[in-house]
Amino acid sequence: MLFVFLILLFTGKKLSEQLQKWSSSPTGEGATVRSTYHFYNPKQNGWDLMEVSAYCSIWDANKPYSWRSKYGWTTFCGPIGPSFPATCGRCMRVRSTRTGAQEIVRIVDRCSNGELDLDVGVFNRLDTDGVGHDQGQLTIRYDFVGCGNGFNLLLASIVDN
Repeated sequence: MLFVFLILLFTGKKLSEQLQKWSSSPTGEGATVRSTYHFYNPKQNGWDLMEVSAYCSIWDANKPYSWRSKYGWTTFCGPIGPSFPATCGRCMRVRSTRTGAQEIVRIVDRCSNGELDLDVGVFNRLDTDGVGHDQGQLTIRYDFVGCGNGFNLLLASIVDN
């Protein structure tokens, strides 16, 4: 770890930036897809994956509340990314190509239509002009990102400061 820190120090990169890059998609790729919305309503359902019958509840239902409630939820069946169950719990940055609004979401479910089904709350926050609601869909760019759950990002924060 010290060796990596020294290399980053020498190159002028922040450790947190490099760790975020290393924890992103192995290919660094994402895709632009259509997104509809799904009524998970995680807050009203106590952030309980079993309550909403999410596919990933098999693996993630017993994760701490802080983990389950950190980000909004989405299904994933996009054309680029890992397959299930490895996708469960991964995070993506989703951005409306029309409004530019963006948010990080956690994958909790799968679908079969080659797109995303964002929780309605996330969908509405990205649909800042209401056009997506009127059309019933948004065009979304997604990229896999780190979820910021671990020791590495805490360490990076300390080192960067």
